[in-house]
Amino acid sequence: MPNVLVLLQFIFVFGLIVFVHELGHFLVAKLVGVEVEEFGFGYPPRLVRLFTKKGTEFTLNWIPFGGFVRLKGETDDGEPGGVLAAPKWKRFLILIAGATMNFVLGILLLIILYNAVNPIDTSKILVMEVAPNSPAETIGLQPGDIITRLGDTPIDSSEVLINIIGEHLEKELTLTYLRDGAEHSAVVIPRQNPPEGQGAIGFTIGYPEIEVNFFQSIGLSLRTFWDQVKVTVSLPYNYIKGKIAPEEARFIGLKGIYDLFSNAAKVDQSNAEVAKEFFPISRLSLVSMLTIAIGITNLLPIPALDGGQILFLLFEGMTRKRIPIKVANAINSIFFILLILLFVLININDFINPIPIP
Repeated sequence: MPNVLVLLQFIFVFGLIVFVHELGHFLVAKLVGVEVEEFGFGYPPRLVRLFTKKGTEFTLNWIPFGGFVRLKGETDDGEPGGVLAAPKWKRFLILIAGATMNFVLGILLLIILYNAVNPIDTSKILVMEVAPNSPAETIGLQPGDIITRLGDTPIDSSEVLINIIGEHLEKELTLTYLRDGAEHSAVVIPRQNPPEGQGAIGFTIGYPEIEVNFFQSIGLSLRTFWDQVKVTVSLPYNYIKGKIAPEEARFIGLKGIYDLFSNAAKVDQSNAEVAKEFFPISRLSLVSMLTIAIGITNLLPIPALDGGQILFLLFEGMTRKRIPIKVANAINSIFFILLILLFVLININDFINPIPIP
């Protein structure tokens, strides 16, 4: 697939994510009675005004990334029908609507994904291949077997499997597995120095597929969404505690995201069956994660982001005093500049140190 086509797809997808976010603000503002002065497709400068409906200008702008919403009274708390003149609960709903729409989009994409291909069960370890003349072959392990225990430890993740094997190099270890519903056990001795590419026991792992119906896919999508929220929120803590490598916790910009998208396109293209789909699976999975991540990022309590404005609202609710508009605007402007600088630095780092692509 030509890089130009992948780039155009990336621009469309990223623009769609931003557009959906702004659409959330727009719809809820209209719902609670706050006037919307402009809904822009793309970012200024303006190309043309498309039409005006119920007091809202719909415009087409030159920069083709998503869109924006300009609410009435963003700088004047005395303007009737303006956002700053609205009750706190209305402003809160408008602020969280953008991220909520990102979450809804991510969950919908996951539902589509889980109905297009069977999801995998990462709590079960499937034997994919067995190396010749390896300990795995010696004990009769076969592709399709499910590893259930090593010694007395249940195996519910690849991390547990790797850790237990690493603790028993050149030591006897009882390996328990399922085959055709029946449980079997054998004693194996993981090798200290196995041949290259074989591993200590000599088998490669994967995960079994799960067959789900439409309603089960909804539940699975919600669990996947919640798992991503937990992983993202706990990222700084796990990084500080040394539980994850710096490469796994690094920020990435548009360049890094495009690299991931481009790699997903290559994966889709390499699989003839997936490549025939209207929206290839690897890209669908990446976009679902990306829109959820953008929603979470926008809720961070940083001024200039939606989460920062929610923080101002909480302060207002607790003190019953509104932060002066000039002060709030100054704080937002300072943090907006800082975020832009951070964004530029992150993208420069993406060029200097490209993210590792498997």
